[in-house]
Amino acid sequence: MNRMDAGFAEAVGNPFARALQAGQPLIGVWSMLNSFNVTEGLSLAGYDWLLVDGEHSPVTLADAMMHLRILAATRTVPIVRLPWNDPILLKQYLDAGARTVMLPYVQSVDEAREAVQAMHYPPRGRRGVAAMHRASRFGFDPDYLAHASDTLFLIVQAETRLALDRVGEIAAVDGVDAVFFGPGDLAASMGKIGKAGDADVTAAIDAAAAEVRAAGKAVGVMSANAELAERHLRNGYDFVAVSNDAAMVFQAARSASQHFRSIAEQHKIRKGA
Repeated sequence: MNRMDAGFAEAVGNPFARALQAGQPLIGVWSMLNSFNVTEGLSLAGYDWLLVDGEHSPVTLADAMMHLRILAATRTVPIVRLPWNDPILLKQYLDAGARTVMLPYVQSVDEAREAVQAMHYPPRGRRGVAAMHRASRFGFDPDYLAHASDTLFLIVQAETRLALDRVGEIAAVDGVDAVFFGPGDLAASMGKIGKAGDADVTAAIDAAAAEVRAAGKAVGVMSANAELAERHLRNGYDFVAVSNDAAMVFQAARSASQHFRSIAEQHKIRKGA
């Protein structure tokens, strides 16, 4: 086996799935700033995974590819969240090299099955076939079509009351690898918009998570605050988003401005004294 063939062999399998097999919760950070420098810096900060958010951030397909290239040189595993559960978008992002994909707002078994179909080549699914793209190492991986399914990991998001009512059935769909809970949208669907950390929202997520575990699938969650992040890690969630880059920057900036503003106001220069 030459060096290039060895590289292809290492690519088979999914790095996020391997990380989950280690048995401890994986801590992750949400990337919303779409900054390549921030992604590179965060990849060195000790997080297990980083989500490139294509739903609520201005991330294009080309941007996502650059984030993937940056993270490929690190130990931080990338997850790419698409704007929607759409077979055309899935085809594009898979061809671009996304291997662990999160799809928002999956609310039924049929929608979950549609996603699985779009993830895989025939006969398992109906992903469009192309011979030369980034995922196949631009055609230099001759066995890509045969082992592509082994490299992929599908995370569907349950983020409404309706989805939670069906979450056990959704999780049981063959090809769904994990369910991720989004408390923001869930809170809105429960009449508690803007209250992602509400106790009733958290309790609903915990109950639904038990159903996902019973289906034998991994379960993840977005944390509304640091206290809930700690709680989720202690309560057996497999992967937890503990913060996001925008919050880190803006909250730290606000804290610093308030701190130094208070000092400045205590020491006003008395002109003409």
